[in-house]
Amino acid sequence: MVKFSKELEAQLIPEWKEAFVNYCLLKKQIKKIKISRKPKPASHYPIAHHSDFGRSLLDPIRKLARTFSDKLFSNSEKPEILQVRRRRNSSETGDDVEEIYQTELVQLFSEEDEVKVFFARLDEELNKVNQFHKAKETEFLGRGEILKKQLEILAELKQILSDRKKRNLSGSHRSFSSSARNSDFSAGELSETQSEASRTDEIIDALERNGVSFINSATRSKTKGGKPKMSLRVDIPDAVAGAEGGGARSIATATSVLWEELVNNPRSGGGDFINRKKIQCAEKMIRSAFVELYRGLGLLKTYSSLNMIAFTKIMKKFDKVSGQQASSTYLKVVKRSQFISSDKVVRLMDEVESVFTKHFANNDRKKAMKFLKPHQTKDSHMVTFFVGLFTGCFISLFSIYIILAHLSGIFTSGAQVSYMETVYPVFSVFALLSLHMFMYGCNLFMWKNTRINYTFIFEFAPNTALRYRDAFLMGTTFMTSVVAAMVIHLILRAAGFSASQVDTIPGILLLFFICVLICPFDTFYRPTRFCFIRILRNIVCSPFYKVLMVDFFMADQLTSQIPLLRHLESTGCYFMAQSFKTHEYNTCKNGRIYRELAYLISFSPYFWRAMQCIRRWWDESNSDHLINMGKYVSAMVAAGVRITYARESTTLWLTMVLVSSVVATIYQLYWDFVKDWGLLNPKSKNPWLRDNLVLRNKNFYYLSIALNLVLRVAWIETIMRFRVSPVQSHLLDFLLASLEVIRRGHWNFYRVENEHLNNVGQFRAVKTVPLPFRDMDSDG
Repeated sequence: MVKFSKELEAQLIPEWKEAFVNYCLLKKQIKKIKISRKPKPASHYPIAHHSDFGRSLLDPIRKLARTFSDKLFSNSEKPEILQVRRRRNSSETGDDVEEIYQTELVQLFSEEDEVKVFFARLDEELNKVNQFHKAKETEFLGRGEILKKQLEILAELKQILSDRKKRNLSGSHRSFSSSARNSDFSAGELSETQSEASRTDEIIDALERNGVSFINSATRSKTKGGKPKMSLRVDIPDAVAGAEGGGARSIATATSVLWEELVNNPRSGGGDFINRKKIQCAEKMIRSAFVELYRGLGLLKTYSSLNMIAFTKIMKKFDKVSGQQASSTYLKVVKRSQFISSDKVVRLMDEVESVFTKHFANNDRKKAMKFLKPHQTKDSHMVTFFVGLFTGCFISLFSIYIILAHLSGIFTSGAQVSYMETVYPVFSVFALLSLHMFMYGCNLFMWKNTRINYTFIFEFAPNTALRYRDAFLMGTTFMTSVVAAMVIHLILRAAGFSASQVDTIPGILLLFFICVLICPFDTFYRPTRFCFIRILRNIVCSPFYKVLMVDFFMADQLTSQIPLLRHLESTGCYFMAQSFKTHEYNTCKNGRIYRELAYLISFSPYFWRAMQCIRRWWDESNSDHLINMGKYVSAMVAAGVRITYARESTTLWLTMVLVSSVVATIYQLYWDFVKDWGLLNPKSKNPWLRDNLVLRNKNFYYLSIALNLVLRVAWIETIMRFRVSPVQSHLLDFLLASLEVIRRGHWNFYRVENEHLNNVGQFRAVKTVPLPFRDMDSDG
């Protein structure tokens, strides 16, 4: 049977952990009470002043009397052994009143210090839970009021668009043949235009009466055709935004930049002044906000139920230790407290369900609940089976490959340089990808075991998010396929097939995996594949897309895969130049374009990351993003200098390599440890770490700092050049690239851990969805 403390730890909301009942602390206090109540050992020596030397003849009579009185009054009402009083305190602003619970011990426990401490801490926990629940409830209620207002505005705008569409359709069926009737139509058209303008004014006035503010509505101009030319922004007034407290107002003022103007003329020649596409975008934003609101309400409901169970369990333990029935009295007070007695959350959940079903699911409740309560896919035993199967196949095939490679002398004979120049780059791409996928699977496993809410941090859909078994399955599938292709390649070479035919196998394998990546059918993790493609698009077009956590996290992964990108360059050149037919392997390497592309490919990941920093600075006005951009600029300079030094080994370039690489490494180490990991805090209660740590063993953090430091200086090999032969040179490059992938996977855990702890510190468990209509004060 699982202990309740473990069960509570597994079910609580990680970001709200500090707001839950501190069950372990109260349990320890009960243990102290139990120890204090144990009878003290009897003394070995008689007490001289003790006057009672034997039993009295009246002892049996007294015992019988006590038993009779207990039975006689067993059914009568027993006096309360404690009283829980509730007093009201005004908040600092004076606008709100909060209830504080305080327990008074009436009879048996008035002299026991440990019991007093226990109930004092129990009252603190109850007050903490009540206050947190009230704050979150106020926040969600205010958010619900804002969303209802947004939905009303959206409905009004959709009605305007529907009316305009009907008028356009009815007008398109009219035709006039005579010039006189044409002149009559012109007059009629002018009249219709004027009436349309007046109708637009009436609609705007109606929306204003409903609480919508139109900026510059008094100075609206008209087009040459007489139709209204409006560049207006729709805002929620202060009264609506602040109706339910500060939490609601922060949601309204924190929304994204208003996407142009909803009420606008999209075409230069006049026409509909409401854009259907923008209304659809607004509808999607409001729908997502309702989904997040419903999720937050569900979390708050879970918060209430888990805390109630915790209070019940802890009071039953107290009754067992004390031998009294104090739980019934205290639990009555808990049930009457705000976090249990309030039904606002349940009523708002019902309201959200009905609104969502009506407006976003065509009155189909089953469809609505698929959005509001997406079912998480359970771990399948078949996935585990195939992971084991492909792992065994990979080990067996790799052993066969090592034997065949040794027999053919590929890694020992200098005559086999062509193999390393053609086959090695393609197979290295898949090997590095598989290693990265394996490290990501390890990250997912560690995040899950340490209760780090990575799906919330990356904003993954809970029903399609990749799990660690899935990541391991993808990695083992890749590597098994690659090693199988390598074995087939060596067997065909040994069988006497022509090199022009055999050397096409790596290219066929590359095309196959590209087809799998872009396959539109719902097979082999389509949501994950399409999400990966979408993130890559956002990275390449970094300045033009709002940067999310998953975007710059993936861009950081690309900075560790520059060798993979260089291998893709050589592979593309090899097949595009058809070198597999001519076997002129130096065609690409000696080309000027190929040599210049090496700089571009080495710069690109750092450049994309720097552009993301600029975009984040533009959106958030935080100068730290500009400082972070400097890190990637320094890395870009160091990478370019090292490439040049590999071609021109002079003392000047050696000096530039040392200077640029040392500066970039120090910059990167500082940002890794201080900014991304939140470590190296001299004032922390954990020496040179941070106050809050997910891993219990602090030594892991010190070892990670040392490991990251060692792997960050792997560029020293560029200067030392531990190379004996071309084959060994390629193998060493692959080893260093693999170490960088391992370093990045190791870095990933602490980066997401720090992000999770930031969310925990601010109790962020529900994301804030941008809304199409924003508060006037948010314009600055």
